[in-house]
Amino acid sequence: MLFFSDPWRTPDLQAAVGSLPIGSAVVFRTFGLAAATSQGKAIARLARSRGVLFFVGADIGLATRLRADGVHLPQRDAHRAGVVRQLRRRFVVTAAAHDLPACLRARRAGVDALVISPVFASASPSAGRPLGSRRLAVFVRAAPGPAYALGGINARTARGLSASGLVGLAAVEALMGETAEARPFSGSELEGGFQPHPWRGQLRLAQP
Repeated sequence: MLFFSDPWRTPDLQAAVGSLPIGSAVVFRTFGLAAATSQGKAIARLARSRGVLFFVGADIGLATRLRADGVHLPQRDAHRAGVVRQLRRRFVVTAAAHDLPACLRARRAGVDALVISPVFASASPSAGRPLGSRRLAVFVRAAPGPAYALGGINARTARGLSASGLVGLAAVEALMGETAEARPFSGSELEGGFQPHPWRGQLRLAQP
């Protein structure tokens, strides 16, 4: 399970991180907010106390200062995966991918896992047209390796992804408060009915 923070869409980070199962990861995204370092330190401490890995979104410098476990790169920066690993060999590197060419480029760059989105309709202002479960499965087969699904993920939609070849799920608002479409779910509950591909065992971030 990957949980992506958002300063506006996930206001109660501590509650969300507290619901994640052991071996999951929180991707701390700041979008340039001034309190990023102090908030990041607090979330990193909480994550590690619960056996959850701590990643930083996009900002390699912040990830280094916070001694993060990994970095999540936006699609436009996926080609930097090799450079990131040279700078910090211990980092797990994941990258966003929104279409098949992006999946293939990220694989060639050496990312540890893809985060493919948006699979379903999403509240993200930057989300494009949903891919759907069938196109997702095509992407995973064409660019083999560990992959997570993001966008419109909740306990209902997750059940339709069990045959997609994913190693896990990613979410933003699914771990927060009530929404018009679905009640909130814990990370354990989201993946409870999800049968991941055997690749899970090959990916460090998916293990306790």
